[in-house]
Parts: sequence; C-alpha cells; structure tokens
Amino acid sequence: MHERTTDTTIPYRLVRQGVVMSPAPGEPHEAEGVLNPAAGRTPDGTLHLLPRLVAEGNVSRVGLAEVVLTDGVPTGVERRGTVLEPDEGWERGLNNAGVEDPRITWIESLGRFVMSYVAYGPLGPKPALAVSENLTDWQRLGPIQFTYQPDLDTDLNLFPNKDVVHFPEPVPGPDGEPAYAMLHRPMWDLGWFRPGEGVHLPAGVTDERPGIWISYVPVAEVEKDITALVRPRDHRLVALSEHPWESLKIGAGPAPIRVDEGWLLIHHGVSGSIEDPFAQNQKVSYAAGAMILDPADPARVLSRSSEPLMEPETEEERSGTVPNVVFPTAIEEIDGTLFVFYGMADAHIGVARLERTA
Repeated sequence: MHERTTDTTIPYRLVRQGVVMSPAPGEPHEAEGVLNPAAGRTPDGTLHLLPRLVAEGNVSRVGLAEVVLTDGVPTGVERRGTVLEPDEGWERGLNNAGVEDPRITWIESLGRFVMSYVAYGPLGPKPALAVSENLTDWQRLGPIQFTYQPDLDTDLNLFPNKDVVHFPEPVPGPDGEPAYAMLHRPMWDLGWFRPGEGVHLPAGVTDERPGIWISYVPVAEVEKDITALVRPRDHRLVALSEHPWESLKIGAGPAPIRVDEGWLLIHHGVSGSIEDPFAQNQKVSYAAGAMILDPADPARVLSRSSEPLMEPETEEERSGTVPNVVFPTAIEEIDGTLFVFYGMADAHIGVARLERTA
C-alpha cells in the first residue's frame, strides 16, 4: 500500500524573515499563545492571517489579523477580532473546547474559501469544515464524515484526525474523474480514549506511525451540494515517515501549491518521544520539510526532502508552550514572492521566504 520514495530532490528552501505575531499583553483570548495560522485575502485584496488564539485552559478560537507589510515583507499584524469560536456542542468537551489549527484554501471553481479546522470535542480532535466568500463570515459544513471503504477493514471516523488541507483546484480522482481532494492525518492509537484498546491499523498498513492520507469528493457532487465536501471517499495512503527528522509522524502543512515539478506540499515531521499525544509538554521536535506530489495522481509522491527545510533554531522556536516547534500552516504570494507562515513553539507566529534553489 505504501512504496518508499527514493528521490530526495526538492529544489526549494525556507529563509526566515522574523516573527509576525505574538500574544498581546492583557488579551484574554491570547493568554496561552497565538499560533498555526491560516491565511487569505479579503475581497479588497488585503492579506490576513487567521491565527489560532489560545485562551486560559487551552480554549482555542480562530482570529482575524491584517498583515502589516514593510518593503513587501510581513512584519506584523493589526487585529480584527475573531471569526470562529467553539460554539457547537461537538467542539466542546466537559474539560476542553476549541476550534484549532485552521487551514484555508481558496478554491476558485467554488468561489469560496474552504477552512478545515480541528474541533476539540468530547472525543478529542476531529476534523471539520467551514466555507466563506470573504474570510469574515463562515458557514460551518460540520464534522468530516469519512465514507466507509470496505477494503480498509475499518471506519476512519473512529480515529482522531488532524492536518486536513484541500487542493486549490480539482485533481484526478482514483477513477480519473475530477475531484476535490483533501489531505489528512489519522491517528490509529485509541488507547488514549479507551484504556487498553490500543492501535487499530487499516488493512494493508503495517506502520502504526501517523502519516498523510488523501480522500476525494467528485466535483459533480459538490456542484450539487457544497456540504458534500464533508463526505470524502476513496481514502488512500500518501506518505509515512521515512527520515530521522520525521521519525515519529508526519502531517500536511499549508495547502499544496502548483509548481513546475508537480504539487509542492510543505509538511511537518516530528522526532523524539511522545507519552501523551494530546498533552502540551512533549519531548519532541517539529521541523518542516517538503514533498512533490504527482499532478496526474496526487496520492503518489515523486520526491521528498531527506533533510528538513527548517528546524527549531531561534529562541521563539525553541522556547514556548511546546518547545522546539516549527509548524508551517499557510503560504501566500506577495508581489511575486512566496511566504510561509508557521507556528513557533505553540506561542508565536513566524514567516519565512520560500525560494527556489535550482
């Protein structure tokens, strides 16, 4: 089901530009950090971040912040409030709540932004979708309901899932017909919710480390009903951990972007050790890498980086709510230059320039 990739040619690099957002003193919604932003442009063309804002008790909201540019480089933000709160019952547990880690893709053929986010509800992290035409007003489509696939011998809805991102345009589905595709990252260990239950792997998967999967929704179904986006099917494994810097798990970062080589996916990789995957204090390191996906079959990896493009080095990346974290979540073009926004140690937001090296 998964073939090891041997080509490690990734002609891109990340160059740090600095910190663009830190918690505002005295702002209760940001008491425990600002991190892992989505990004997009409002109808007037103004670039905004949609950061995860963490209040006391690890309660997360999605904010809106206009990006301040200095000589074409993001250097700060002006806050514009919040756009999504954990208002729904399935976004709140008795001891937790949150709408976390938004990723946003503008899908031209839909005329909408599609936001995926993690609903931190009674059974832990579950993915959900919302859509908007303007970045400020969001319509929830609800939790993602993975269509049952008999050959997997499991139900993907049983498992916590994160790192959902959509391709910005239809891609070939497994049957060759155009489909809207999303990447996601199921986690197979159910022991954290039901002690003794342990790991349940789908048929054909022998590596229990969380990896990147892809699922599809036919374009024709979405054209009839936008809520079809929350009912993906044809689930396929894309990539598992291969290199030491990503030895624990990998997950998608920003939405893939189309480049000469194919679909460029910036992803994160985790190394170290995890005792509780939902605890904030981990003995791990999050770094950023990249892979190229085949335009004719985006479930196929053409190449991937054997070494990280960026790993925790600065003070903000090494010290924070979760130390040693570089977590890319958004890519935006500014005057012909691509910039990657990323979470820094679950406390701040940084930006790096994405450059070709060849």
